[in-house]
Amino acid sequence: MKTRRQSGLFRKHFVITMSIILIAFIFSGAGLMLLVSGVWMNERMQMLSENTANIQSSTEELLTSNYLEGFGRNTTIMICNNLLQLSDATDSDYFIVNEWGRVVYCKDLIRNTGLINSDGDCLVHGRLSIPEDIMEELRKGEAYKSNGGDLDGQLLNQSFIVALPIMSGEELRGAAIGTKPIATGLFPYVRTIFVLFLFSFLLSFILSFILVYLSTFNMVKPLRQMSQAAKQYANGDFSQRINVRSRSRTEIDELADSFNSMAKDLADLESSRRSFVSNVSHELKTPMTSISGFIDGILDGTIPKDEQGIYLKIVSDEVKRLSRLVTGMLNLSKIEAGKLDIKPVNFDISEMLFRTLLNFEQKIDEKNIEIKGLDVIDKNEVFADKDMINQVVYNLIDNAVKFTPAGGYIEVSSKRDAEKIIIKIRNSGKGIPPDEIEKVFERFYKQDKSRSYDVKGAGLGLYLCKTIVELHGGHIAARSEVGEYTEFIFSLPVQ
Repeated sequence: MKTRRQSGLFRKHFVITMSIILIAFIFSGAGLMLLVSGVWMNERMQMLSENTANIQSSTEELLTSNYLEGFGRNTTIMICNNLLQLSDATDSDYFIVNEWGRVVYCKDLIRNTGLINSDGDCLVHGRLSIPEDIMEELRKGEAYKSNGGDLDGQLLNQSFIVALPIMSGEELRGAAIGTKPIATGLFPYVRTIFVLFLFSFLLSFILSFILVYLSTFNMVKPLRQMSQAAKQYANGDFSQRINVRSRSRTEIDELADSFNSMAKDLADLESSRRSFVSNVSHELKTPMTSISGFIDGILDGTIPKDEQGIYLKIVSDEVKRLSRLVTGMLNLSKIEAGKLDIKPVNFDISEMLFRTLLNFEQKIDEKNIEIKGLDVIDKNEVFADKDMINQVVYNLIDNAVKFTPAGGYIEVSSKRDAEKIIIKIRNSGKGIPPDEIEKVFERFYKQDKSRSYDVKGAGLGLYLCKTIVELHGGHIAARSEVGEYTEFIFSLPVQ
């Protein structure tokens, strides 16, 4: 089904592109034919007008010189011979009519000499008579031109028609008429142009077909790779990447880059998810096993009554640890879903640091950890969600106690400026390598798992701290000197 869609995309784009090219060729061809026809018709009309004007001019000279009266038949032969030569040379028909629109001189008086009668009338053109509306124009001394006419049905085909008046002073003596059938020259001319265009069109269309096919194939190829990669991603394999190499950056290149970036993020998320599931499973299983074993020991009498208090304290600590883990996961889900409401109140964050350290008094004493800074810490009130900030402080101090070696120290401070309150929690120890210092706030990240520095962490604590602090409009950062110390600094706005 998906393969069909891929081939369908290729086919659809290819067909649409070739259809556009075909339509463009058709419109171009039609426009070319119209343009060629128009140019040809203008040229033929201009030529017809010029030749008719020459006939008009020469005839008017004969009339003004009285040559016709002196030589009669010879003059008729000379005029008709001129009309014959001009008509044959231009594939047109030129003739002269009198003032009433009847033909008096034409080419057929010479071509068929036997048709010349005593009064000079032509038996071939004698049937022609110029319509009265045209004669009215000529009597006014005005020319008549038509790009398509048949003299009221007297011509067999639609023709170019030019009629120019032959005047003697102000009096109309006749008219020089030129006609040329439109179809006689136009159709062969257009047909020749059309054949040339059709040949060029077929050659260009075949070339376009090949180029469009190759370009469409190359364009769709990355999309096919993405589709195949998406199938692998759906099966949990995020290793495949899309390779798009083009000289210029296109939207598909950007899409491929985004696709590869998404695959990398999915791979990292999947790795983190698996690590998280493993860590959470261990976090839940270990204390639950301990709790179950101790309670069973108390119930069946395996653990003496005088020692039950010790083991119940262990059970209580494990239950609290499970509670913190579940609460952190629930809060994280609410924060990411945007459903965790902040309920800010005024409270002294320095006092919160002191009370939190008291909760770890037993572990601090066991490891002989020195606490610094409490004797000089100032009272600083903040306006924030007390429970959330307490979770941040608890997680940071819990990490400090966990990673401080025996005989080490933990130093806390609380300072205020005009805009924010800055909290610092530093502990001595092995520190965090520079290449990992920026990763400690990532979700599910556990620092140096190979040396089991954080065997009881799920990799959510610092990520949750960062999320809560930023949710309040603050900032949190970490800095460390390997083999010396690790320090976490977070700030909260005064208001």
